[in-house]
Amino acid sequence: MINKIEKYEIIDLIRSAISEDMGGFGDITSKYLIPESSMSTGYIICKEAGGGYLSGMDIAAYIFEEIDPEIKVNPLKQDGSILKDRDRVCNIEGPAVSILKAERTALNFIQHMSGIATLTSKFVNIARPFGVKIVDTRKTKPLLRKIEKYAVRCGGGSNHRFGLFDGILIKDNHIAAAGGVLKAISSIKKNMPHTVRIEVEVKDFDELDQALIGKADIIMLDNMSPETMKKAVAIIRDRREDTIIEASGNVDLDTLEDICKSGIDIVSAGAITHSAPAMDFSLELDS
Repeated sequence: MINKIEKYEIIDLIRSAISEDMGGFGDITSKYLIPESSMSTGYIICKEAGGGYLSGMDIAAYIFEEIDPEIKVNPLKQDGSILKDRDRVCNIEGPAVSILKAERTALNFIQHMSGIATLTSKFVNIARPFGVKIVDTRKTKPLLRKIEKYAVRCGGGSNHRFGLFDGILIKDNHIAAAGGVLKAISSIKKNMPHTVRIEVEVKDFDELDQALIGKADIIMLDNMSPETMKKAVAIIRDRREDTIIEASGNVDLDTLEDICKSGIDIVSAGAITHSAPAMDFSLELDS
């Protein structure tokens, strides 16, 4: 089951998005065209030729509610559902002016989040036969991390750390500043809580050796070729069987299978959030 995002968690984001569109003046086209008493019914429909995965349905409903509590949204599909072209995801009824105010903002969220969920699902489907988990990264759009990481889960992926505060990941610049992998691990172990795991990014066999000596819990093989990765995996399994092995860098739909064949446990892919194309949806009014 996908953990639902509650309205209170993103209400500031929703209000900012609405404010951006209203600009302090509201929808002047609808205001001067449609009587406030006019009521309408309609629906949101998937128009993506190949279909995909739905994400953002709950958030769209929050947006309609925030615009006008009189709008009723009846979801026909839940986040995480597989959609076909022309599938309806919800029915809508309420004041026409209010529905039109909410239309673009609601669609923007659904299109963006469903695009991430759909791309993630393609990565997951390739990795699944090899028992490899697909996780996201911090390469998200500013202030949209919560919804983008949620969308990854809707597509069957998993989340890496949410930010700098909830996981130790020693990367190349940390290593440079500390004077080497082993020094970085030794220094951080003196200060960190004993309940926290240490992940270290390594780019070659020398850094890998230091990470193994330092007993890193998770080793990230960064920007290695599949052949080099396979050798690194064999070394890690031989010396520390319980170490979790993650691969990152140059990961796309074309390279993923070869990466998974190397024997790693996890693939972290920034592309599933920063390069996902929007999925096509439309709001259609019946009257």
